[in-house]
Amino acid sequence: MAFNLPDLKTEDVLLFRANKGDQAAVSEIYERYFPSIFQYIRLQVGEMHTAEDIASDVFFKMMTALGKHSGPRTSLRGWLFRVARNEVYQHYGKQRQFPKTTLEDWLSSGVDLELQVLRSVEIEKAQQALAMLAPDQREVLILRFVESLNLEETALLMGRSLSAIKSLQFRAVTTLRMLLGEMMKT
Repeated sequence: MAFNLPDLKTEDVLLFRANKGDQAAVSEIYERYFPSIFQYIRLQVGEMHTAEDIASDVFFKMMTALGKHSGPRTSLRGWLFRVARNEVYQHYGKQRQFPKTTLEDWLSSGVDLELQVLRSVEIEKAQQALAMLAPDQREVLILRFVESLNLEETALLMGRSLSAIKSLQFRAVTTLRMLLGEMMKT
């Protein structure tokens, strides 16, 4: 008689190994998730060195929590983002400014000077529009479209229901579209 075991996702296997004390798994988790966690934090705080410090704290907390009741049991990625979010809130509080320099990092590439000038105008308008959004609207856009978290992960991370996240995202996109439309007229 053969048993059909569930196909464990790579994340689940890594988490299982890390909880058992496998240092290679911990290293792989760090290499796999540090860039996303760092980028999420950097977009929240704006300062690279501060973001590095906070991201390091997130992974230190993970390493000290592994194998304990407070450590990640399921959804390692969600747990890391939740800790990152809590660390940002502890460091800056809930009223934080969206950094204006980070959008250039996402959008600027290439050497065509005319294209660079057009992009910088577009980036400046996008930055102004994003700065006008409420902090929770900026955060949902970052989590959904920059970090590619799904609706369920975003809802869990932000401590809201799935329908609340859908509504928040809809309002954020609608408001951003309206603000950008008004800015493009000027």
